Parts: sequence; C-alpha cells; structure tokens
Amino acid sequence: MEKSPLGEFEELVLLAAHGLGGDAYTVSIQERIEQHAGRMAALGAIYTALRRLKDKGFLTSEMGPSTPQRGGKRKRMYTVTPSGKEALYLVRQTRNRLWQEVSGRPAWILS
Repeated sequence: MEKSPLGEFEELVLLAAHGLGGDAYTVSIQERIEQHAGRMAALGAIYTALRRLKDKGFLTSEMGPSTPQRGGKRKRMYTVTPSGKEALYLVRQTRNRLWQEVSGRPAWILS
C-alpha cells in the first residue's frame, strides 16, 4: 500500500483551495478551514503548507490584480494542479477503505 502524499493539515489546505476555485488565497483558505473544519488555522501554518504543496507540485500560484480594498496590494492566488487533484483522490480512497472496515459495526464501537 502506498504512503499518503499529504499530511492531515496539507489535505485540509489543498481541499480548501480546490473548493475555492479561482478565489483561493491565503486568507480565504484560512477562513474555509476554520468554517468547515471547526479548527483555528494560523496564517503561518497555512503559508508553510502552501509552500510544501507547491514544492510537491500540487499547487501553482500567481499574483492576482491589485485591489483598492488592499490598498493597491496584490494577492497570491492558488490553483490546484492535476497532481494535486489526484493526491486528494488518493487520500479520499484511503479514508473510504478505512471507513468501510468499521461500517456495520455497533455504534458503541465507533464512539
């Protein structure tokens, strides 16, 4: 069995970026994780995960246009690559296999 290409937090960051589509930047990824995973996500941790994901070839980035809301500053926008989508698929397959092993067991075993 192959090793997962993603750590847990990297998976959350990549999944959030994928779900955000063309609006994936650091703060939007942070907000998505906090909203859906119910956990705090420090910007520093997100920057580190984004760098690792780019190094693995799972993300690309480019500078977006400047906006008046940011005082003319530009945002770095992230896009999930086909390799990144494949990594998410592999992680999901692994989780599904593990959940299949516990399905059908009495509820008290799962708690």
